[in-house]
Amino acid sequence: MRTFPDGFLWGAATSAYQIEGSPEADGKGESTWDRFAHLSGTIVDGSTGDVACDHYRRWQEDVTVMADLGLKAYRFSVSWPRIQPTGRGPANSAGLDFYGRLVDGLLEAGIEPVVTLDHWDLPLALEDGGGWTERTTAAAFADYAAIVAGRLGDRVRRWITHNEPWVVAHRGYLDGTKPPGRTDGAAKVLASHHLLLSHGLAVPAIRAAVPDGEVGITLNLSPVVAASDDPADRDAARRFDGDLNRWYLDPLSGFGYPPDVVGDYSAAGWLPAGLDFVHDGDLDTIEAPTDFLGINYYERHIMRSVQAVEPVEVEIPADAEITEMGWEVYPRGLADILVRVYHEYRPSKIYVTENGCSYLDAPGPDGAIHDERRVRFLDGHLAAAGDAIDAGVPLGGYFVWSILDNFEWTFGYTQRFGIVWVDYDTQERVLKDSALWYRDVIARNGLPAA
Repeated sequence: MRTFPDGFLWGAATSAYQIEGSPEADGKGESTWDRFAHLSGTIVDGSTGDVACDHYRRWQEDVTVMADLGLKAYRFSVSWPRIQPTGRGPANSAGLDFYGRLVDGLLEAGIEPVVTLDHWDLPLALEDGGGWTERTTAAAFADYAAIVAGRLGDRVRRWITHNEPWVVAHRGYLDGTKPPGRTDGAAKVLASHHLLLSHGLAVPAIRAAVPDGEVGITLNLSPVVAASDDPADRDAARRFDGDLNRWYLDPLSGFGYPPDVVGDYSAAGWLPAGLDFVHDGDLDTIEAPTDFLGINYYERHIMRSVQAVEPVEVEIPADAEITEMGWEVYPRGLADILVRVYHEYRPSKIYVTENGCSYLDAPGPDGAIHDERRVRFLDGHLAAAGDAIDAGVPLGGYFVWSILDNFEWTFGYTQRFGIVWVDYDTQERVLKDSALWYRDVIARNGLPAA
């Protein structure tokens, strides 16, 4: 049996828009996702997150499920427009009260709350004023962080500023597949900088309210490899690695923006005025000391060069196992990225803040959900996490994505990442075999013998 270090934090994760529903309850304002999901053609099944898992009203039931599984921690996100309906101004006490009740319920169940302040649901009023392309949004985020930390900081120790800023900047402002749906390379770069700047501004705001807390950020990171030894393919891998990984890791670690990526962005026409948006002191703010780095890992990327602005990811190897999302199952990639990040950037602690897979296994004749592929996926990735620990990586915990089937962004309800089945018509929760397996892993603090 492979065991994990004492105190290893076994958890699960969700995000507000994907599970909460109740988009107008208790004074909540509109978010970018509230608008985007209602636009024609943006969600493959035409659905929205208006109900999702109805967690806003059923949170006590969900906490009971988590407790039954023995979770040590639950990573959830706070919906910014529940706290400040327009992204600025006084706090909405009803919104804060909801998260206060959730935190209290988790603590009573022996589950540590881990708060993510931004998981993509920017208040719509801020987006209408330019969103993450505006420096003022970074300042507004720091104010919001101070409000939430001031209210919950007496009970919440671990804080994450942003979830996957690359997705917000790249998918939201460059390729338009997520809110706000823009397709502007210069806007992508501006958004990425202001997301990082807002993180740096929020860190001291959180520390002021939670002096003994831990503060970090979560990035979606992946190994990036060339499809061949051809120099063009190797350069395609360099470019994608720079955009996905190093553009965020380097400034957060005090190295500034990588010069080769600046050159790539300039060549693409995304820096019409150079780096004039980086003001004096910005990079010092971005590298504010943190206590951990969160890493979300789902797949590796194999790159081939083409005649285009961006390199193109080649098809997944023919013999690879793939998930319902069409992503390659590649557990070794988790160990690879953990070891690389630790040796190149030396974070004092790392958490795997998301790792999971979509499979559509449904209840069978016996009423059970036998999702053997998910069990294999999780077992393989946890074994890889153990390999990284053996290699010296200071891995402090693992959060499976996700505790519940939920609204999977532009895929709507056509994908299921949960270890707990959700019947969207009745809102019934059913533990999948993977949930029972994970319960046993947590109980033994390790994986069963192969």
